[in-house]
Amino acid sequence: MIRELVDARVADKTVEIFFKGQRVASHLRAPNRRGHTTLPEHMPSAHRRHASWTPSRLVASAEKIGPSAAALFEEIMAARPHPEQGFRTCLGILALTRTYDNARVDAACRRGMSIRARSVASIRSILKNGLDRTFLDEGERSEREPVRHGNIRGRDYFH
Repeated sequence: MIRELVDARVADKTVEIFFKGQRVASHLRAPNRRGHTTLPEHMPSAHRRHASWTPSRLVASAEKIGPSAAALFEEIMAARPHPEQGFRTCLGILALTRTYDNARVDAACRRGMSIRARSVASIRSILKNGLDRTFLDEGERSEREPVRHGNIRGRDYFH
């Protein structure tokens, strides 16, 4: 019944939808102006899949990628009026782990946060162009020993 003309009967407390004279749906009317009530069975399947996600579940999934991914997910959801509006972006970033390893996706998320890029397209572009590698290298450098050389004085040289 997609893209079909329907009739609606709106009363004080209910809304009824008719198709060719047959009632196909009946809903309680939202009590507040511009409010909405949606029955899960009337939602598209893609929307029902998103309904099973919660902000904490998404952040927990991001933590498996790395701390930068988790921080970016929290930032994405906090930037929207409703956290659910950021779910699709977060799920898109999670999907990038099918193509790229977790370390690269986490490094791309770290770079994305540093340049305030909060979209899947931005994170994908960072990965595609190898811009995550500089952040990946920085993480590896911090675990290495400091460089030792005769011309490097070190912190003890300066009071």
